[in-house]
Amino acid sequence: TGYQHYPNLCLRNLTCASLLSLCSSTTTNLSLSLSLSLSLSAAEKVITQSNPMLGGSTVDQSLKLESGPVNNDITPAHETNARLEHTPVKTSETGTHRETDKYPFMRALRTIENKSDPCGGKYIYVHDLPPKFNEDMLKECRSLSLWTNMCKFMRNAGMGPPLENVEGVFSNTGWYATNQFAVDVIFSNRMKQYKCLTNDSSIAAAIFVPFYAGFDIARYLWGYNVSTRDAASLELVNWLLKRPEWGIMGGKDHFLVAGRITWDFRRLSDEESDWGNKLLFLPAARNMSMLVVESSPWNANDFGIPYPTYFHPAKDADVYIWQDRMRKLERKWLFSFAGAPRPDNPKSIRGQIIDQCRTSKVGKLLECDFGESKCHSPSSIMQMFQSSLFCLQPQGDSYTRRSAFDSMLAGCIPVFFHPGSAYTQYTWHLPKNYTTYSVFIPEDDIRKRNVSIEEMLNQISLVQVQIMRENVINLIPSLIYADPRSKLETFKDAFDVAVQAVIDKVTRLRRNIIEGRTEYDNFVEENSWKYALLDEGQREVGGHEWDPFFSKPKDGNGDSGSSSAEAAKNSWKNEHRDQS
Repeated sequence: TGYQHYPNLCLRNLTCASLLSLCSSTTTNLSLSLSLSLSLSAAEKVITQSNPMLGGSTVDQSLKLESGPVNNDITPAHETNARLEHTPVKTSETGTHRETDKYPFMRALRTIENKSDPCGGKYIYVHDLPPKFNEDMLKECRSLSLWTNMCKFMRNAGMGPPLENVEGVFSNTGWYATNQFAVDVIFSNRMKQYKCLTNDSSIAAAIFVPFYAGFDIARYLWGYNVSTRDAASLELVNWLLKRPEWGIMGGKDHFLVAGRITWDFRRLSDEESDWGNKLLFLPAARNMSMLVVESSPWNANDFGIPYPTYFHPAKDADVYIWQDRMRKLERKWLFSFAGAPRPDNPKSIRGQIIDQCRTSKVGKLLECDFGESKCHSPSSIMQMFQSSLFCLQPQGDSYTRRSAFDSMLAGCIPVFFHPGSAYTQYTWHLPKNYTTYSVFIPEDDIRKRNVSIEEMLNQISLVQVQIMRENVINLIPSLIYADPRSKLETFKDAFDVAVQAVIDKVTRLRRNIIEGRTEYDNFVEENSWKYALLDEGQREVGGHEWDPFFSKPKDGNGDSGSSSAEAAKNSWKNEHRDQS
């Protein structure tokens, strides 16, 4: 009652005594005041012991989450809860606001209307996790990889040691030997610089969980039982479920980041021989959004974000200078490829691509095989990409590769052979019309028809090549992670793009809940990859030309969860090979 009559008061700052007085003065229901007086003295003791809205990690166990308007239904975060029925909203008009007493996230939505607040609708609340979920892992950095000493890569806020520009390939500043799996710590450190952080979760557009999920699983993938692999994930979920912030939307406004591919977190059973942990299959985690460097096409609770590159600019001028330099480079190679064959994978087309590079006079190959290789030299890789018009990006051990982002950073037009390598992965960061910045050659054209890559690329006019390269160069800011210790002023980097996409997703979900509607009609989670490709206003997916790439037939010829887990295991084996 007090809130309806005094909407601008922040009630959590009122004492219980003043709240009792306020309620008594605004209602004729004496029994309300009497019941309040009997219970408020005990409640005040709880509130003063722990204020759960201020982001502290201490939660008084006497607080009961069930007592509020909680939505704990476990449904995919990609989809609004279809079981919500439209209920007339009880309102009380006060000034320009219509106060809604059904939904606890209304205050956060109303910040969007405040045009004088530059952070309106953009606030992020960060959970204050116990350090064992993040910082303690960095103290044990030698355990983060079985074959790689990750300690040096944790330097400089996760960017790694600086790269010397001996060969003139890089800029003089902003270049680091960044590990491809370092997004956990880079993203969390960027979040510390986010301009719209808040300690008040009631106005947050989204809630960030700074759990180093990628580092956690990396410690235990080889030689550990499923209980050890799952332990931190289960403990994290239990911690979150006790937080009042979780009860607002049952976790559907929460997001976290893992710098690994999704298959490391999707163990299909509790068999010891199965790969990874089951974080993304936990019911609570299915409500959260997990940002990973490779997402699943068949699941709705993960979203692809770019692998980190070697470039982390500290100011806008660094980006402008780099882009201008990439425009002016002479590129003597029509196409190039950096990678190793996959003889153990009968579906891989890498062997044929390598053969075409070797026999072409306009193709450049950087072989990445056992022993010493220039593939482990950032300057050698970037120099080749800077000298090429097109960069071939077949699947790695899984759909994606860091190399795609390194090549685009060099202004090289990527050539993809599977839509899961970019087009259905990085829908927040790349244009929906992939023909504007890339070339697509279906794998079967190489595997079965032995199509000449050189001939296909030569058919593209020089004017079109210039347009595509300019589009790639213009994409560079949104594909890189800026130096976490500083801020870009005008550019939006990969972090900014991802955070805004999460905010937009949560905002749409909240509005759909209020309106009693779903975002899509007849949502089918196994078709998750299709929904981001829909045009504005479309609410249902149908058949798609890429269906054969993502089919899951029983005969085992198509992609599946188990084969993807095997790909994840192979990825780790090849990481071992790279270190040998």
